[in-house]
Amino acid sequence: MNNNAFTKLPPRHALLPPRHALATAIGLSLAPWVPFGAQAQQPAPAAERLETIVVEGRQYRTEVSSSKFTAPLLDTPKSVSVITSDLIEERAATSLVEALKSVPGVTFNAGEGGQPAGDNLKIRGFDAGADVFVDGIRDAGSQTRDVFALEQVEVVKGPGSAYSGRGSTGGTVNLVTKRPMLDRFSETSVSAGNASHGRATFDGNYTVGDSAAFRLNALIHEADVPGRDEVSLSHRGLAPSFSVGIDRQTRVDLSLYHYRTDDVPDYSIPYSRNAENTAPEGAPVDVDRDNFYGLLNRDFQKTGSDIASVEVSHRLSDRLTLRNHTRYGETSNDYIVTNPDDSRANVANGFVLRNTKSRNSETVTKANLTDVNGHFAAGRTEHAFAAGLEVSNEAMRNRPYDVEITYNANANTDFAGSCSLPGAAGALSDYNCTTLADPNPHDPWTGTIAPSPNMTVAETDTRSLYFFDTMSFGEKWALNLGLRYDDYETRQLSGPVGSPTLLEHRADFWNHQIGAVFKPRPNGSIYASSGTSSNPSGNTLGDGTENLSNGNADLSPERNRSYEIGTKWELANGRLSFDSAVFHTVKRNARVAMEPGRGAPQQTIGEQQVDGFEVGVRGGVTRRLSLIASYTYLDSEIADDGPISLDEGNEFPNTPRNSATLWTTFAMNPRVTVGGGATYVDRRYGNTANTVWAPSYVTYDAMASIAVGDRTSLQLNLQNLTDEVYFVRPYANHYAAIGPGRAAIVTVNFTL
Repeated sequence: MNNNAFTKLPPRHALLPPRHALATAIGLSLAPWVPFGAQAQQPAPAAERLETIVVEGRQYRTEVSSSKFTAPLLDTPKSVSVITSDLIEERAATSLVEALKSVPGVTFNAGEGGQPAGDNLKIRGFDAGADVFVDGIRDAGSQTRDVFALEQVEVVKGPGSAYSGRGSTGGTVNLVTKRPMLDRFSETSVSAGNASHGRATFDGNYTVGDSAAFRLNALIHEADVPGRDEVSLSHRGLAPSFSVGIDRQTRVDLSLYHYRTDDVPDYSIPYSRNAENTAPEGAPVDVDRDNFYGLLNRDFQKTGSDIASVEVSHRLSDRLTLRNHTRYGETSNDYIVTNPDDSRANVANGFVLRNTKSRNSETVTKANLTDVNGHFAAGRTEHAFAAGLEVSNEAMRNRPYDVEITYNANANTDFAGSCSLPGAAGALSDYNCTTLADPNPHDPWTGTIAPSPNMTVAETDTRSLYFFDTMSFGEKWALNLGLRYDDYETRQLSGPVGSPTLLEHRADFWNHQIGAVFKPRPNGSIYASSGTSSNPSGNTLGDGTENLSNGNADLSPERNRSYEIGTKWELANGRLSFDSAVFHTVKRNARVAMEPGRGAPQQTIGEQQVDGFEVGVRGGVTRRLSLIASYTYLDSEIADDGPISLDEGNEFPNTPRNSATLWTTFAMNPRVTVGGGATYVDRRYGNTANTVWAPSYVTYDAMASIAVGDRTSLQLNLQNLTDEVYFVRPYANHYAAIGPGRAAIVTVNFTL
């Protein structure tokens, strides 16, 4: 224990500026400038992009925004899925969770077990909560995200530390934000639906002269969650940006992004119990889907994001472009949520303890990226390359809450969480106990809430160098190479506020990406590739499952490798794309516990692996019919979980063996379009013991839109048509979060 440990990190005001200092800093993360020679497509002009009905059929697939991809997607030896703003609008998606429904193999983890409640992703079976990027810069800090300011969402699959740095065992998600363009337009969308759904967005772009433009995106969203009577959300967002030098040799982009949420969090339904009433077992209990075990006068979740970005790009020549991107961002996640029963053995007796989980965290990210990219010829070999330097500092502070949980039944004795004794449920327990069948969220809970006596402060510094090169040998063959070096240092203070414990970890690691591409025809490619990634201790900055601890501070990074063989084709004159891949991902030095209990010492001697297959088709099947269909198969296995575990041979938690998505639209005439689709997710286990699970499910969605005049359109979306009861986030011990019920949403779009 070091009483002076806090002096080893910058004071709180250096790590996390006071919130009033950001009162005028509302922010937008800017979509990076797509450099000359990177072969990435610019957003379509507004008139084309906003067309509600396209008889020729929509082409959903575009190029990725990052200059690190030195070849078009067709010739990139890696699995990449792109979700366009058109698809987001057609499906009436409002959050990142809803947008990623179109990518099978991506799931979301429950906010428990060290993971905060928020957008905790899992890609190809591996945690990716810390692998979300905005315009190519890591978006550190737990939060929930809206799509109102996004141009597209890019999912890069498989170990990819050569592209993104630490983490990325299963892949990464990059959010590409809208930026100014040389076109005048303004769009307003207003939607209303059941469950008190109300949402309004605005997207306006205004030119200033012949090379500058201003763009503004704004959001207001109020709604309840269908099928969850007491769960509600309230979101606000504002994202202004200004660009000068558009289509000029030098371009400067300035952007801000401001986003706030005020929601009722929902841990949903507890698991059933085994015959001995000692452990959760099986699927969640069979109760009414709208049963809410929280307390409305206690539970809350407020998240925020303020980001400022400056990007300067300069075309040095027709073959060379230099870019610099500077980012400052703050995110916050503040909540108290009811964890139903928390393994207190009440469920089998028909009762639930209203235990709590909480967090009050703020994260500051400062980053600077400088890169150069271009192309040149060396003899008969054409090179398209990118090289860069990245420097970042991330700092997180979390001081959760100390929530009073008292039990006054039986002469004011504390009976350690047992709600099963006579009279325990209700007023005699200060409403900390309720019934499983009929909880009352409006119970007048009167306990106390205070800052926890314990706190965690973590800070990570990273310096990175990378180089990518696509070498084309004629028209048939290409070799894609990528190499990255990371110098990584993290420090963490945790424990009592007056006497925290200091932990430090430093590592440096190399990662690579290599792939060979054969093009039997100009519109197709066959590839074989291999990539690596590294997970150092403290990878999630105190905000996830890979935090720094006494048990892992001295361990070397986990190393991951993937092998992939695939093919990609563009068909129907480029309107339709097809891709398929088989892959093998293995982690041979996974961290495993050497002794029972939380905080036990660890060693990097475990092994985990995923074998998989995926196939997808998207684009225009005919001039009227558009289709997105994808399927992913994941065979996950805990090959070695250490000397004290009995989980060898089991599947990964929250990793469905089969998942698929389908979405199709048909243009009945130039003004009317109808569409629909389905999402299937196989059974997923909540724990490594594979004793609790969320059952498989299928949900169906539909839409119809009609153009009314030249500037107005109406759209109807029906989500979860059959009102399926399904679970989206299974946790290891306590609960599984339930998915929304049936929703009907009508949207009116105005374009000027």
